[in-house]
Amino acid sequence: MSTAAPRFPLNAWYAVAWDHEVRHALLPRKFCNLDVVLYRTQAGRLVALEDACWHRLAPLSMGRLRGDDVVCGYHGLVYDARGRCVHMPSQETINPSACVRAFPVAERHRYVWVWPGDPALADPALIPDLHWNSDPQWAGDGRTIQVKCDYRLVLDNLMDLTHETFVHGSSIGQDEVAESPFQVTHGDRTVTVSRWMRDIDAPPFWARQIEHALGYRGKVDRWQIIRFEAPCTIAIDVGVAIAGSGAPEGDRSQGVNGYVLNTITPETDTTCHYFWAFMRNHSLHEQSMTTLLREGVSGVFGEDEAVLEAQQRAIDAHPDHAFYNLNVDAGGMWARQLIERMVAREQRGHALDLRLVG
Repeated sequence: MSTAAPRFPLNAWYAVAWDHEVRHALLPRKFCNLDVVLYRTQAGRLVALEDACWHRLAPLSMGRLRGDDVVCGYHGLVYDARGRCVHMPSQETINPSACVRAFPVAERHRYVWVWPGDPALADPALIPDLHWNSDPQWAGDGRTIQVKCDYRLVLDNLMDLTHETFVHGSSIGQDEVAESPFQVTHGDRTVTVSRWMRDIDAPPFWARQIEHALGYRGKVDRWQIIRFEAPCTIAIDVGVAIAGSGAPEGDRSQGVNGYVLNTITPETDTTCHYFWAFMRNHSLHEQSMTTLLREGVSGVFGEDEAVLEAQQRAIDAHPDHAFYNLNVDAGGMWARQLIERMVAREQRGHALDLRLVG
């Protein structure tokens, strides 16, 4: 049996679907090595149940909905939205232990979130702040990527954007990203990496936006402010403004601003669901701009996906290799440390529970 520490905490909210994906139909999803089935009741309430029938562990997602109840597709046991078995074919008495686990579930910022840990701790106030996704002052869209890698590799990638220079040179990358100074700060649940690049040429991705929005061509001040919220959410404040117009001092009125919203949910130890969106504060009603930017960011993240999956294959081939760290890894190192602290607290609590039971 493996004695390796878990790679993710369970007492946390994880995005498992976009809100529009969950309808009055059974939707299977795997996260944190758990299989769940999601659906909405006829009144629109979200339900998340363990995707395994109490009787013979057949996936409930292979069954059907009858009203708001789930009918197992193997032997016809029926479960209500609380996970209680309410009917067993060919018998009147229902075994009182017949139930499946129901998970706390919530809907916020266009995502459906599920809490896999202690339900008594599932406070909706702990859902990460991704409000730009549903704020009328911002426009944009996103997608989900199924990445075949440890979710922490995606976090590493997002916390250190110097890779843009080398992986995304045709769109958002430029030498200044790799060479500009940066600052790292951290708290109990957050890590922030800030980088300003003054009086530079805008890369193609941003040059097109500032010209479209402001009719400006020329030098810009560019910023990247990365905020990690444990265990797996990163909101990146990005943009460019006319050089010298005051953006570093707080005046962004002569610039264009975007937020790259990322929440990465572990599926297994070596696969993850990567939910992302790019939101902007200009050209709010131009659907063509939303489509153009969504497709552009999709291409950028496709380049990341190829690198991350190759990295995971190399890690699998060299399981004893220790990572080496550079200065630019500071944000990612702090993010991993906060995750490890969350996992360690859960492990200590679990060990205490076992001692009390024993």
